[in-house]
Amino acid sequence: MSKLAFVFPGQGSQTVGMDTDLGETTLGKERFQQAETILGWSVLEVCHQEEEQLSRTLYTQPCLYVVESILIDLLLEEGRQFPQYVAGHSLGEYSALYAARVFGFEAGLRLVQQRAKLMETAAGGKMVALMKFDRTQLDEALAQDSDVVLANDNSPQQVVISGTPEAVDAVLAEVKTKRAIPLNVSGAFHSPLMAGVAQDFKQLLDEVNFGDAIVPVLSNVDPTPTTDATTLKSRLMEQMTGTVRWREILLKLASEGVSELKEIGPGNVLTGLCKRTCPEIALHNISRAVECTEPID
Repeated sequence: MSKLAFVFPGQGSQTVGMDTDLGETTLGKERFQQAETILGWSVLEVCHQEEEQLSRTLYTQPCLYVVESILIDLLLEEGRQFPQYVAGHSLGEYSALYAARVFGFEAGLRLVQQRAKLMETAAGGKMVALMKFDRTQLDEALAQDSDVVLANDNSPQQVVISGTPEAVDAVLAEVKTKRAIPLNVSGAFHSPLMAGVAQDFKQLLDEVNFGDAIVPVLSNVDPTPTTDATTLKSRLMEQMTGTVRWREILLKLASEGVSELKEIGPGNVLTGLCKRTCPEIALHNISRAVECTEPID
């Protein structure tokens, strides 16, 4: 029996106009209005402002969550097929948890809003993406310095390192790589340098009720599928300082028999990573309301 997985992109996938035709649907109009009441600003307006504004963590994260949540609800209208597994990359994990009905739209958006505010205040760190690198060299370099870590293990030939600027630069000097691209972020996300922010966020997370997921979720810090609410909350708490183990998530989905993967949200970053990691999986992208109107086979 073939199995389907839904995956949700995170920060970095945002694009101006990513709301596309969602505001033309009844559900989309309701969600955008609800989001504006919660956030105090309009997702629709921000999605059509300059890229620099949309790319600010404070706005990027809530906008992505709202857009992806609308897409998942449009897909689930009229009894369309639900996936056997869900997962999300970094911020996208919140969309995955919403899709699995671990929490409601409003609870998820309030969490994302506070997460974005806290992460926007992070400073003093550096993140760099490495393309086509020597993994042995990288592992050895990271083992020598606790001030820099593997933040995103995206594919066999794409990772992100995160830490103090000095430590990151030292690793770059030791590792042979085809490309090294500094990321435009305020802090060293997914590293121990986020411990203070993570502790502040924990107080907010503790107040939110999580329910058991209706389908297994593969978390960033642990790709083992689970539906247990307590486990999912604990893993989400670890996400701010832990590595995004996306390569392992994809390999786990393949080992679980997933033959089709749909990326729900703007861009095609996740399907691109899957193509390089698990080329046998059929890939599709859904980023517009019109793409949600046909039954999912």
